[in-house]
Amino acid sequence: MTAETDTNRNIQTPSVRADKVYLVGFMAAGKSSLAHALGERLKWRVEDMDGRIEAREHMTITEIFRRRGEPYFRTVERAVLAEVLPLQHTVVATGGGTFADANNQALINRNGVSIWLDVPLTQIISRLPSDKHRPLASNREQLERLYTLRQSAYSHAHLRLDGSGATVGELVERAADWLDG
Repeated sequence: MTAETDTNRNIQTPSVRADKVYLVGFMAAGKSSLAHALGERLKWRVEDMDGRIEAREHMTITEIFRRRGEPYFRTVERAVLAEVLPLQHTVVATGGGTFADANNQALINRNGVSIWLDVPLTQIISRLPSDKHRPLASNREQLERLYTLRQSAYSHAHLRLDGSGATVGELVERAADWLDG
């Protein structure tokens, strides 16, 4: 898939109709919620990569990080990404770090369209539970550094959706309008 820049909207528009959408963005940005709503709107299948990982490993993401470590998790994440690549008419909610890996990013951008759900860090923090459920969010300074670092990776998505203050319905309509382009 190639993309052309639409200077009027400062985003890229797909030059061919996509058959897969990958939602990328930071943890707690709302990718899973948006994936389900967008999938319903498009009448497409929905895949949640973190859910697939948990089902495959028979443990939560937190347990995987605690028992096996982040490098193991990233290996499983790459394997799950490979499983969704052949699917068509699918909206994929990626994990927060999936698109930060350059190889994953290239695969995603060649295989479908990527939509970055961009949400301010303050909004992310308000959504994160204080129970340490998210392994990479347990330290505020580390979370801020990770957020800043990943922003540059997310900026390589085909479309940026500003998720601050927008409802899921509004985001679905923006994404669907862009896809219909």
